[in-house]
Amino acid sequence: MTRTKPGRSWIYALAWLALAGSAAPARADPQGPTWPPKTVRIVVPFAAGSTPDLVGRVLADQLHARHPGSAFVVENKPGASGNLGTDAVAKAPADGATLGISIAGPLAINTLLFPKLPYDPERDLAPVTMLTRMPSVLAVPATAGIGSVGEFLAKVKSDKGGFAYASIGAGSLSQLCMEAIAQKAGVKMLHIPYAGSPNAVTALIRGDVQAACLPAISVAPQQASGAAKILAVTTPERSPFLPEIPTLKESGIDVQSDAWNALIAPGGTAPALIAVINREVADALADPAVITKLNTQMMQPASSTPEALRQNITDEKRTWAEVIRAAGIEVR
Repeated sequence: MTRTKPGRSWIYALAWLALAGSAAPARADPQGPTWPPKTVRIVVPFAAGSTPDLVGRVLADQLHARHPGSAFVVENKPGASGNLGTDAVAKAPADGATLGISIAGPLAINTLLFPKLPYDPERDLAPVTMLTRMPSVLAVPATAGIGSVGEFLAKVKSDKGGFAYASIGAGSLSQLCMEAIAQKAGVKMLHIPYAGSPNAVTALIRGDVQAACLPAISVAPQQASGAAKILAVTTPERSPFLPEIPTLKESGIDVQSDAWNALIAPGGTAPALIAVINREVADALADPAVITKLNTQMMQPASSTPEALRQNITDEKRTWAEVIRAAGIEVR
């Protein structure tokens, strides 16, 4: 039997269908966007060895273990109270290849301290998830003979403005916490800023200053050795790492100061991509090995929704705005 050759009309129709098919957009992935890409840059806006750096490296290691085909590179960009590295995230493409570790400073407090930032935290950054929470503590030198918050306040009042406290820098959470305590108690203290927790702790145990509000991990070894005395934790509830230490509120001073780290992405990152990254990071933080590593630094994993992180940032601004205004704190 002889086959009939297709007519020209059929040939043209087939050609048109082929062209139409090649020009049609790809179907959306029913599982949502894929992540991670080949390389993910995690920007830390503070120096190597800082708490955000530690959190970034623990997270990077665990994400690489979960996705061995991708590289997770931690990049330290310290400067300008965290603004420099945070701006690098804000200016990066919103494609999931650049993320940032941040804290209350660059996301909330710095908006109250600096007349102008190179980025708008609400417009140029996208919250992904909270990462960790860590208690801070009110501490004094062991030689001061102060055993409670009540005795601490009595000493401050008797010194009539000459009582000095250390912080890890002007506008830092450690300064704001001490100023909030002073305002609640109706006392005055002298602020002496230092370049980081190690220097502030050294000043404390030498007696160069009479108090400090610092990350618990930086003071706990000094309490164990008998060089410093921790009077209270700043968290809303007692810390599981220092269960015997009362909170400031328990001690009669209604001040709360929660030190946290969070994950951010460039503004404009698609919500579907944010959701994928959020799930991956939450799973990474739930790994027992990660929990153990963080607990050794007195940090607890604290993953959250992007919306909860955004609300936390808003709450931080509200908490510290009046403290900064009343104390006249400026960063130049």
